[in-house]
Amino acid sequence: MAPAAAPPAPLSAGMTRIMLTVCAMSATVMQALDTTIANVALPYMQGSLGASQDQINWVLTSYIVAAAVLTSLIGWVSERFGRKKLFVICAAGFTFASLLCGLAQSIEQMVLFRLLQGSFGAALVPLSQTVMIEIYPAEQRGMAMSIWGMGVMIGPIMGPTLGGWLTDNYSWHWVFLVNLPIGIVTVAGLLIFMTETKSVANLRFDWLGFVALSIGIGSLQLMLDRGEQLAWFESNEIFAEMIISIAGFYVFFAHSFTTAKPFVDFAMFRDRNFASAFVFMFAVGVILYSTLALSTPFIQGIMGYPVVTAGVLLATRGGGTLVAMIAVGRLMRIIEARTLIFVGVAMIAITLYHTIGFTEQTSAQTIITLGVVQGLGLGLVFVPLSTVAFITLPGYLRTNGSSMLTLIRNIGSAIGISVVTAMLTSKTTIFHSQLVESLTPFNNALKMPDVASHLDVTSNTGLAILDAIVTQQATIMAYANDYKMLMVVSFLMLPFVILLGSTLKTTSGPNAGPKTQEVHALD
Repeated sequence: MAPAAAPPAPLSAGMTRIMLTVCAMSATVMQALDTTIANVALPYMQGSLGASQDQINWVLTSYIVAAAVLTSLIGWVSERFGRKKLFVICAAGFTFASLLCGLAQSIEQMVLFRLLQGSFGAALVPLSQTVMIEIYPAEQRGMAMSIWGMGVMIGPIMGPTLGGWLTDNYSWHWVFLVNLPIGIVTVAGLLIFMTETKSVANLRFDWLGFVALSIGIGSLQLMLDRGEQLAWFESNEIFAEMIISIAGFYVFFAHSFTTAKPFVDFAMFRDRNFASAFVFMFAVGVILYSTLALSTPFIQGIMGYPVVTAGVLLATRGGGTLVAMIAVGRLMRIIEARTLIFVGVAMIAITLYHTIGFTEQTSAQTIITLGVVQGLGLGLVFVPLSTVAFITLPGYLRTNGSSMLTLIRNIGSAIGISVVTAMLTSKTTIFHSQLVESLTPFNNALKMPDVASHLDVTSNTGLAILDAIVTQQATIMAYANDYKMLMVVSFLMLPFVILLGSTLKTTSGPNAGPKTQEVHALD
């Protein structure tokens, strides 16, 4: 009788960690890409789905609002039902919703499927961060956050490039269908390699807190996303959304500070490192997405680069971020995290200072150089910030903490994009009026031989060309004004680096040993 076959040897802890890292990263990249990959395909979707400009914008708005509202729910659901169940369901749901988006035949279907996609995608980034923190020992969490941060930071930057290439070479459907192989691999890997956390069956749910926070966040996101289209507070809709948002946040905070078991555990904000990182993450969201929202139309609209070339130029910032994130884990062995964050913010501020001078004649080399340096700065800020935030935070608060960091970064990005877009529109109009005031028959610049020979201001064609030139210059000045505002925000962040606690801590409690742990040696 042949001997029974021996059972397969279990994977080593190191191999399991590698496979879980791949799964967590694929989930992060998949969700982060979808925040921007659909933007460049909107005009193609509009024609294919027969949608108006206002309707097609809901393809973006529905995803953002759903993700924002449900991000705050992740901590409770993870504790109540288990982290593995939630991660698998959300990854599978996101993948299936992506398939539905790619197959949508009407604008109503697309908006519904994007709502589903945003709902399932809300958990992917916070859960992936929590998994990365849990599977690596404390001395390797700097490296873990470097790996995780690559997906979070590079995904939105690479989204327009990949979206433009897929749309140009295939169709807009593929900006969603590209998620299918990634999602299938992620779900399979999580089912095989991830272990379940202990669930708390009798965990109370604070419905009033959740509903109030959801209303506040959802109304705020709608107001910020639709404000520019509807002329802000000239619209009754925007005014109503502001009132509803204020009321929602008021009820949430009033209820949370007077109930024994609030929906959001404010104990996490008693941790100095986490609270400081929370404030900084808001500023990171403002700068990261605002600069991307400005750079893309500037390179395409003002400088005239096609979408794929513009994506390549923007990808250089992602390249800089990638290099910084690879190096920062090792740098944190010898340099305190606060120092790296200070240097990173300074690099961002300096690049924004030089970006103020961008014109239609700015060379591609200048864009590449500043993009790489700015990417390096973002990498030096994001990874140490994500690492320090969880250094002294108790383990039972990590999922909630990760959700709150993701939420505040998304709110920062929404506010930043709305502010720079509104300023760009209003300042373009103002600068256009100011420039037109100088265009009189007595303006000597218009009488110069070189100008007069190419521009006949007495003809309709000449006046149209002149108006186009004035509009272009007014727009360039408006972009410069936006970049100046972001530069000021960056410089104002520098003194507040001191709010971060020392990265040399004596750890204690259930998640640490009795010995002194050097937090800056985290690779």
